[in-house]
Amino acid sequence: MNAGEGFFAPQGACRLAAERWRDGMLEGVTELVADEVPVALVYNGISHAVMLASPRDLEDFAVGFSLGERIVRDARDIYDIEVGQAAHGIVIEMRIASGAMMRLKETRRARTGKTGCGLCGVESLDRFDDDAFAVVASRATEGRLDPGSLQHAMAAMAARQDLHHATGAVHAAGWADRSGELLCVREDIGRHNALDKLVGALARGRVDTADGFAVVTSRASFEMVQKAARAGFPVLAAISAPTALAVQVAERAGLTLAGFVRGGRHILYSHPQRFAPEPE
Repeated sequence: MNAGEGFFAPQGACRLAAERWRDGMLEGVTELVADEVPVALVYNGISHAVMLASPRDLEDFAVGFSLGERIVRDARDIYDIEVGQAAHGIVIEMRIASGAMMRLKETRRARTGKTGCGLCGVESLDRFDDDAFAVVASRATEGRLDPGSLQHAMAAMAARQDLHHATGAVHAAGWADRSGELLCVREDIGRHNALDKLVGALARGRVDTADGFAVVTSRASFEMVQKAARAGFPVLAAISAPTALAVQVAERAGLTLAGFVRGGRHILYSHPQRFAPEPE
Protein backbone atom coordinates (compact mmCIF):
# COMPACT_ATOMS: atom_id res chain seq x y z
CA MET A 1 0.00 0.00 0.00
CA ASN A 2 1.33 3.46 -0.89
CA ALA A 3 2.04 5.90 1.92
CA GLY A 4 -1.05 7.95 2.61
CA GLU A 5 -3.44 5.55 0.85
CA GLY A 6 -6.10 3.95 3.02
CA PHE A 7 -5.02 5.84 6.13
CA PHE A 8 -7.01 8.44 8.02
CA ALA A 9 -5.62 11.93 7.46
CA PRO A 10 -5.32 13.69 10.84
CA GLN A 11 -6.13 17.35 11.22
CA GLY A 12 -3.20 19.32 9.88
CA ALA A 13 -2.46 16.92 6.99
CA CYS A 14 -3.67 16.73 3.42
CA ARG A 15 -3.42 14.18 0.61
CA LEU A 16 -1.32 15.03 -2.44
CA ALA A 17 -0.47 13.10 -5.58
CA ALA A 18 3.23 12.34 -6.00
CA GLU A 19 5.58 9.96 -7.76
CA ARG A 20 7.89 7.63 -5.90
CA TRP A 21 11.18 6.31 -7.27
CA ARG A 22 11.86 2.77 -6.05
CA ASP A 23 13.72 -0.20 -7.49
CA GLY A 24 14.46 1.65 -10.70
CA MET A 25 10.83 2.54 -11.38
CA LEU A 26 8.45 5.46 -10.86
CA GLU A 27 5.02 4.78 -9.39
CA GLY A 28 2.12 7.11 -8.72
CA VAL A 29 1.30 7.42 -5.03
CA THR A 30 -0.81 9.48 -2.68
CA GLU A 31 1.15 11.06 0.15
CA LEU A 32 0.03 12.64 3.39
CA VAL A 33 1.71 16.06 3.67
CA ALA A 34 1.68 18.45 6.62
CA ASP A 35 -0.37 21.61 6.17
CA GLU A 36 1.49 24.90 6.63
CA VAL A 37 -0.75 27.96 6.70
CA PRO A 38 -0.40 31.66 7.55
CA VAL A 39 -2.04 32.42 10.88
CA ALA A 40 -2.74 36.07 11.73
CA LEU A 41 -2.93 37.00 15.42
CA VAL A 42 -5.22 39.98 15.98
CA TYR A 43 -5.65 41.75 19.34
CA ASN A 44 -8.68 43.97 19.90
CA GLY A 45 -8.97 44.48 16.17
CA ILE A 46 -5.27 45.25 15.58
CA SER A 47 -3.19 42.74 13.59
CA HIS A 48 0.03 42.02 15.46
CA ALA A 49 1.79 39.10 13.75
CA VAL A 50 1.43 36.47 11.04
CA MET A 51 2.95 33.09 11.78
CA LEU A 52 3.24 29.95 9.67
CA ALA A 53 1.74 27.11 11.67
CA SER A 54 -0.17 23.84 11.58
CA PRO A 55 -3.93 24.51 11.57
CA ARG A 56 -4.77 22.61 14.76
CA ASP A 57 -5.01 23.52 18.45
CA LEU A 58 -5.05 27.16 17.44
CA GLU A 59 -6.74 28.40 20.61
CA ASP A 60 -3.83 26.89 22.55
CA PHE A 61 -1.42 28.54 20.12
CA ALA A 62 -3.06 31.93 20.61
CA VAL A 63 -2.79 31.73 24.40
CA GLY A 64 0.74 30.32 24.44
CA PHE A 65 2.03 32.88 21.92
CA SER A 66 0.44 35.73 23.87
CA LEU A 67 2.03 34.56 27.13
CA GLY A 68 5.42 33.81 25.58
CA GLU A 69 5.59 37.22 23.90
CA ARG A 70 4.47 38.85 27.17
CA ILE A 71 1.48 40.42 25.46
CA VAL A 72 -0.62 39.19 28.40
CA ARG A 73 0.61 38.30 31.86
CA ASP A 74 -2.06 35.69 32.55
CA ALA A 75 -4.34 33.61 30.34
CA ARG A 76 -7.29 35.24 32.10
CA ASP A 77 -6.31 38.52 30.39
CA ILE A 78 -7.62 36.97 27.16
CA TYR A 79 -11.38 37.36 27.31
CA ASP A 80 -12.35 35.78 24.01
CA ILE A 81 -10.76 33.87 21.10
CA GLU A 82 -12.34 33.42 17.67
CA VAL A 83 -10.67 31.38 14.93
CA GLY A 84 -11.83 32.03 11.40
CA GLN A 85 -10.87 31.36 7.79
CA ALA A 86 -9.63 34.20 5.60
CA ALA A 87 -8.82 34.41 1.91
CA HIS A 88 -5.17 33.46 2.36
CA GLY A 89 -5.06 31.72 5.73
CA ILE A 90 -6.50 31.76 9.23
CA VAL A 91 -7.26 34.72 11.49
CA ILE A 92 -7.30 34.42 15.28
CA GLU A 93 -9.22 37.33 16.81
CA MET A 94 -8.56 37.91 20.50
CA ARG A 95 -10.17 40.32 22.91
CA ILE A 96 -7.70 41.15 25.69
CA ALA A 97 -7.65 43.27 28.84
CA SER A 98 -7.19 47.01 28.40
CA GLY A 99 -3.93 47.05 30.36
CA ALA A 100 -2.47 44.34 28.13
CA MET A 101 -3.56 46.23 25.04
CA MET A 102 -1.93 49.42 26.30
CA ARG A 103 1.38 47.57 26.80
CA LEU A 104 1.09 46.05 23.32
CA LYS A 105 0.50 49.46 21.75
CA GLU A 106 3.46 50.96 23.62
CA THR A 107 5.72 48.16 22.43
CA ARG A 108 4.58 48.61 18.83
CA ARG A 109 5.03 52.39 19.04
CA ALA A 110 8.54 52.10 20.49
CA ARG A 111 9.67 49.98 17.56
CA THR A 112 7.96 51.92 14.77
CA GLY A 113 10.41 53.59 12.42
CA LYS A 114 13.52 52.12 14.01
CA THR A 115 16.15 50.22 12.05
CA GLY A 116 16.15 46.64 13.25
CA CYS A 117 19.19 44.45 13.55
CA GLY A 118 17.16 41.45 12.44
CA LEU A 119 17.79 39.54 15.65
CA CYS A 120 14.61 38.24 17.27
CA GLY A 121 12.69 41.43 16.56
CA VAL A 122 14.65 43.79 18.82
CA GLU A 123 16.18 47.02 17.65
CA SER A 124 19.75 46.82 18.99
CA LEU A 125 22.25 44.38 20.43
CA ASP A 126 22.01 46.08 23.83
CA ARG A 127 18.24 45.69 23.72
CA PHE A 128 18.63 42.06 22.72
CA ASP A 129 20.75 41.36 25.79
CA ASP A 130 18.14 42.98 28.03
CA ASP A 131 15.33 41.03 26.39
CA ALA A 132 17.17 37.71 26.28
CA PHE A 133 17.71 37.53 30.02
CA ALA A 134 14.44 39.14 31.08
CA VAL A 135 12.91 35.80 31.94
CA VAL A 136 10.76 34.67 34.81
CA ALA A 137 12.68 32.45 37.20
CA SER A 138 11.54 28.85 36.91
CA ARG A 139 9.82 27.55 39.99
CA ALA A 140 11.44 24.78 41.99
CA THR A 141 9.99 21.30 42.21
CA GLU A 142 9.37 19.74 45.59
CA GLY A 143 11.98 17.03 46.08
CA ARG A 144 14.16 15.54 43.37
CA LEU A 145 13.15 13.96 40.10
CA ASP A 146 14.07 10.46 38.94
CA PRO A 147 16.46 10.71 35.95
CA GLY A 148 14.56 7.82 34.36
CA SER A 149 11.44 9.98 34.13
CA LEU A 150 13.04 11.97 31.30
CA GLN A 151 13.68 8.81 29.30
CA HIS A 152 10.18 7.50 29.98
CA ALA A 153 8.50 10.70 28.81
CA MET A 154 10.59 11.10 25.68
CA ALA A 155 10.07 7.46 24.67
CA ALA A 156 6.32 7.87 25.12
CA MET A 157 6.19 10.92 22.83
CA ALA A 158 6.27 8.84 19.63
CA ALA A 159 2.92 7.18 20.33
CA ARG A 160 1.26 10.59 20.83
CA GLN A 161 2.42 12.18 17.56
CA ASP A 162 -0.30 11.30 15.06
CA LEU A 163 0.53 14.18 12.71
CA HIS A 164 4.22 13.28 12.65
CA HIS A 165 3.41 9.63 12.02
CA ALA A 166 1.26 10.65 9.06
CA THR A 167 3.63 13.19 7.51
CA GLY A 168 7.09 12.98 9.10
CA ALA A 169 7.25 16.77 9.01
CA VAL A 170 6.32 18.16 12.43
CA HIS A 171 7.73 18.66 15.91
CA ALA A 172 6.07 17.98 19.25
CA ALA A 173 6.17 19.39 22.76
CA GLY A 174 4.84 17.44 25.71
CA TRP A 175 4.19 17.92 29.42
CA ALA A 176 4.89 15.10 31.86
CA ASP A 177 4.31 14.68 35.57
CA ARG A 178 7.25 14.02 37.86
CA SER A 179 7.07 10.27 37.16
CA GLY A 180 7.42 10.86 33.42
CA GLU A 181 3.81 10.13 32.45
CA LEU A 182 2.78 12.33 29.53
CA LEU A 183 -0.26 14.45 30.30
CA CYS A 184 -0.41 16.68 27.23
CA VAL A 185 1.20 16.75 23.76
CA ARG A 186 0.94 19.36 21.02
CA GLU A 187 2.35 19.19 17.46
CA ASP A 188 3.23 21.79 14.85
CA ILE A 189 5.47 22.29 11.84
CA GLY A 190 7.48 24.74 13.95
CA ARG A 191 9.15 23.68 17.18
CA HIS A 192 8.44 27.12 18.69
CA ASN A 193 4.78 26.85 17.73
CA ALA A 194 4.51 23.39 19.28
CA LEU A 195 5.89 24.74 22.55
CA ASP A 196 3.55 27.75 22.39
CA LYS A 197 0.62 25.38 21.92
CA LEU A 198 1.74 23.33 24.92
CA VAL A 199 2.10 26.45 27.09
CA GLY A 200 -1.34 27.59 25.99
CA ALA A 201 -2.95 24.22 26.69
CA LEU A 202 -1.48 24.10 30.19
CA ALA A 203 -2.50 27.69 30.92
CA ARG A 204 -6.06 27.09 29.71
CA GLY A 205 -6.24 23.93 31.82
CA ARG A 206 -4.83 25.69 34.89
CA VAL A 207 -2.07 23.08 35.18
CA ASP A 208 0.54 23.73 37.86
CA THR A 209 3.75 23.96 35.84
CA ALA A 210 5.93 23.81 38.94
CA ASP A 211 5.39 20.07 39.31
CA GLY A 212 6.49 18.36 36.12
CA PHE A 213 8.62 19.02 33.05
CA ALA A 214 8.48 19.65 29.31
CA VAL A 215 9.95 17.47 26.56
CA VAL A 216 10.51 18.58 22.97
CA THR A 217 11.43 16.69 19.81
CA SER A 218 13.91 19.29 18.63
CA ARG A 219 17.06 21.09 19.62
CA ALA A 220 16.93 23.48 22.57
CA SER A 221 17.51 26.91 21.08
CA PHE A 222 17.54 30.18 22.98
CA GLU A 223 13.89 30.89 22.13
CA MET A 224 12.76 27.48 23.35
CA VAL A 225 14.47 27.94 26.70
CA GLN A 226 13.12 31.49 27.01
CA LYS A 227 9.56 30.32 26.36
CA ALA A 228 9.93 27.48 28.88
CA ALA A 229 11.35 29.80 31.54
CA ARG A 230 8.63 32.40 30.99
CA ALA A 231 6.05 29.65 31.43
CA GLY A 232 7.59 28.77 34.79
CA PHE A 233 8.73 25.30 33.72
CA PRO A 234 11.37 23.87 36.07
CA VAL A 235 12.80 21.51 33.40
CA LEU A 236 13.08 21.45 29.62
CA ALA A 237 14.26 18.19 28.06
CA ALA A 238 15.21 18.12 24.37
CA ILE A 239 15.86 15.12 22.16
CA SER A 240 18.69 17.01 20.48
CA ALA A 241 21.37 19.52 21.47
CA PRO A 242 21.13 22.95 23.10
CA THR A 243 22.93 26.08 21.98
CA ALA A 244 25.39 27.92 24.21
CA LEU A 245 23.04 30.89 24.58
CA ALA A 246 20.22 28.54 25.55
CA VAL A 247 22.38 27.13 28.34
CA GLN A 248 23.23 30.64 29.57
CA VAL A 249 19.57 31.65 29.71
CA ALA A 250 18.61 28.39 31.45
CA GLU A 251 21.35 28.87 34.04
CA ARG A 252 20.24 32.42 34.82
CA ALA A 253 16.55 31.51 34.90
CA GLY A 254 17.00 28.55 37.25
CA LEU A 255 15.76 26.10 34.63
CA THR A 256 17.19 22.60 34.32
CA LEU A 257 18.10 22.04 30.68
CA ALA A 258 18.59 18.48 29.44
CA GLY A 259 19.78 17.58 25.96
CA PHE A 260 20.26 14.41 23.91
CA VAL A 261 17.46 12.71 25.85
CA ARG A 262 17.32 9.43 23.95
CA GLY A 263 18.63 5.89 24.01
CA GLY A 264 18.76 5.70 27.80
CA ARG A 265 21.09 8.69 28.22
CA HIS A 266 20.94 12.46 28.54
CA ILE A 267 23.14 15.41 29.45
CA LEU A 268 22.21 18.02 32.06
CA TYR A 269 23.56 21.43 31.06
CA SER A 270 22.18 23.59 33.87
CA HIS A 271 20.85 23.12 37.43
CA PRO A 272 21.41 19.34 37.62
CA GLN A 273 20.48 19.35 41.32
CA ARG A 274 16.85 18.60 40.43
CA PHE A 275 17.97 15.14 39.38
CA ALA A 276 20.69 14.54 41.97
CA PRO A 277 20.31 11.42 44.13
CA GLU A 278 18.62 11.92 47.47
CA PRO A 279 21.18 12.33 50.29
CA GLU A 280 21.60 9.27 52.48
